[in-house]
Amino acid sequence: MIDPAMEPPATTPAREDASSSLIFLGTGCSGTLPDARCLIQPSTPPCAVCSQALSLPPEQNPNYRCNTSLLIDYCQNDGTNKYILIDVGKTFREQALRWFVRHKIPHIDSIILTHEHADAVLGLDDVWVAQPSGCKNDFGKVPIFLTQFTMDSVTARFPYLMKNKLEEGDKLSEVAQLDWRIIEGDIDKPFVSSGLEFVPLPVMHGRDYVCLGFLFGRKSRIAYLSDVSRFLPRTEHEISKSGAGQLDLLILETNRMHGEAHAGSCHLTLNQVTSIKTF
Repeated sequence: MIDPAMEPPATTPAREDASSSLIFLGTGCSGTLPDARCLIQPSTPPCAVCSQALSLPPEQNPNYRCNTSLLIDYCQNDGTNKYILIDVGKTFREQALRWFVRHKIPHIDSIILTHEHADAVLGLDDVWVAQPSGCKNDFGKVPIFLTQFTMDSVTARFPYLMKNKLEEGDKLSEVAQLDWRIIEGDIDKPFVSSGLEFVPLPVMHGRDYVCLGFLFGRKSRIAYLSDVSRFLPRTEHEISKSGAGQLDLLILETNRMHGEAHAGSCHLTLNQVTSIKTF
């Protein structure tokens, strides 16, 4: 569980392998923190959280948060590292400048999208800065895994990212070269991204909107659920003690500290998260 009152450490050991790690690029909501509304139209007294968010460097400040995104630094059996990115939101460029540089992440090997909301996909336009240097035409494209529903939305927003080839004579294009791969939001249909298997975990993200979380890990099992308001029975069973087995790490969102979310809410509250007994 990610406590909304405290940003997790930038790097958390992912116990599946001593040389693998999880890097939380962001744990903020779509609007991020500080909330521009609190600073442009300050209340009386001013919002303490957003005011503090400007008082310290971001890496020292738990109240400075980019869009939610996870980078998996996966060490394979042969000792080579693969870098798998889950979600590419509006703040991706800032996240790359801050955390890729700090942790010496050279590039992205593959991308997985949970859903098509702005805070999960609008950074796709900047992915080219972190693609492998050999990404040219049909060689070395970055695989990107997403549902057909998300693909349809991304196609409408970024038609130029769907091109299979660079423009003639364009030797150094500032357009990400992506290999689009459709997955199904079905627990029984896992897929492999950069050598690591992922099990889709469909959850409700609002009244009638399905978002994906993912179960992954070889020696240890990690469930990542970034946008959820209600669990579907199959997903809850899959990550429960009575389902696939005990999890080693559950990463679960919450958007508010107190109270109960209303029926149409898109996110869990901390009270709801801490009351879950089956995990």
